[in-house]
Amino acid sequence: MTKKERYKKVLDWFIENAESAETELHYRNNYQLLVAVILSAQCTDKRVNMITPALFEAFPFPEVMAVSTPEAVFEYIKSCSYPNNKAKNLVGMAKKLLSDFGGEVPNDIDSLLSIPGVGRKTANVMLAVAFDKPAMPVDTHVFRVANRIGLTDNSKTPLETERELVKYIPAELLSKAHHWFILHGRYICVARKPKCETCGLRPWCRYYEKSLNNFSLEKKNG
Repeated sequence: MTKKERYKKVLDWFIENAESAETELHYRNNYQLLVAVILSAQCTDKRVNMITPALFEAFPFPEVMAVSTPEAVFEYIKSCSYPNNKAKNLVGMAKKLLSDFGGEVPNDIDSLLSIPGVGRKTANVMLAVAFDKPAMPVDTHVFRVANRIGLTDNSKTPLETERELVKYIPAELLSKAHHWFILHGRYICVARKPKCETCGLRPWCRYYEKSLNNFSLEKKNG
């Protein structure tokens, strides 16, 4: 099977079976989404969703967050990973939105990357989710799923994975494909023991094919 054929089969399966996939983060506007995505770095969406209701009530707008302190923000986010750094970044983010972008979240990657706490993955999430632009954020789930299925060839970094996915996935599907891969990695193609027996992508999955070959070899030698 060629890589192009594998991509087509995988994307067609997702279109048929997971068309409505979307972020599991809870938010009401772009500012809240940016806060949630910054908090989600190395932290589960479930935990972030537990934190943000009280946080958004206390800091409903960047104008409120900007005049606060990291110490005050910390009290609301201390149960997430790296709360000290994230508290500093959230206050810095709010100040940056006010000083450079009129209080609005910008919709281009260079501007997003200038904001404290925003790396390439976070910037791409904002482009894909908030603005429905053709972007492919690569987190640990996307990185793992793309490699296991065989959509990438030994990509060593998230950026290498992003470039390969962008090369083969039609622009109009990129933002949705991001959610497909994340949710597939979160619930089916999990890190330690992927649930291959319930996965609809088995016919085109390189990992599953190798597993079958290894099982056959073990059975033959045993």
